[in-house]
Amino acid sequence: MKNVRKLTEGAILLATFAVLLLLTIYVPFLGMIVNLFLAVPFMLFAAKNDGKSIVVFIIASLLLSFIVGTVMSLPLTLAYGTTGVVIGYLIQKQKNTGVLLLTGTLVFLVNLIIIYVASIVLFKVDMITEMIDIMRESINVSADLLKNFGNAQDTEKVLEQFNNGLNLIKTLIPTLFVLSSFFIVFIMQLISFPIIKRFGVKVEKWKSFKEISLPKSLLYYFLLTLIVSMFMNPEEGTFWYMAIINMTYVLQFLMVLQGYTFIFYFFDQKGISKAISITIAIVSFIIPIFLYIVGILGIIDLGFDLRKGFNKKER
Repeated sequence: MKNVRKLTEGAILLATFAVLLLLTIYVPFLGMIVNLFLAVPFMLFAAKNDGKSIVVFIIASLLLSFIVGTVMSLPLTLAYGTTGVVIGYLIQKQKNTGVLLLTGTLVFLVNLIIIYVASIVLFKVDMITEMIDIMRESINVSADLLKNFGNAQDTEKVLEQFNNGLNLIKTLIPTLFVLSSFFIVFIMQLISFPIIKRFGVKVEKWKSFKEISLPKSLLYYFLLTLIVSMFMNPEEGTFWYMAIINMTYVLQFLMVLQGYTFIFYFFDQKGISKAISITIAIVSFIIPIFLYIVGILGIIDLGFDLRKGFNKKER
């Protein structure tokens, strides 16, 4: 009876996945939203079954995606499928939401890197480089037109700034991969967890944003990266240059995140409306100087544990 129920449940979830996959591939605008639900069947199955059954389910989903879709749908299935089953299996082991998010991000990131490398090696297609080259060409064409109507010297300066920006984007590809994986998995969990809860899967509640505090060790990594970049000063284009600048941007993002959580915590302790905290967060994105201030606040909070100080005062 258990095996029959498992097979029936697996078949229903595979059929659901096939419908979601078809919508993702063949319905352009709707597919951009539907693809975030692709992991739901995998989470549901992995949260209720053993390791062998999960492996069989993954293989069956890959075969199904090849039949209903194309060869190009296999990477999509692998990325969302493996991420979904890992998250589902960790839910079965009653891990907290922080572990689910970090592990899910790591799995999705590995898939993203494999897909990117495979597209270059097997198909000789580097989508990111090609996109940057297209943008560079369009900027150059626009610059040529502007030279005929305005100051050529000013146009050259603007053109140089745009080209430097595009070069930076190319350098920051690893950072973009990490951050995009984080946000995709975060949104994926935000959408999926309420659904799988309705099917009897117990998932721990998310921590309130104001309660999130990153490990203090990240501050040491951040300071170490800054010191290394100051003393090494690697040349642009070298491996060390790419490694240091990517580490710096990722750690800066985490410091800013810590700063935001502290702002929400501080305002909550003082009984100030959450709307003020949200407004500050939005304004900081619009005016970059405030973003640096939030980052500095995050560094201070991690280094001196400001929250404990507020707790003592409250007592």
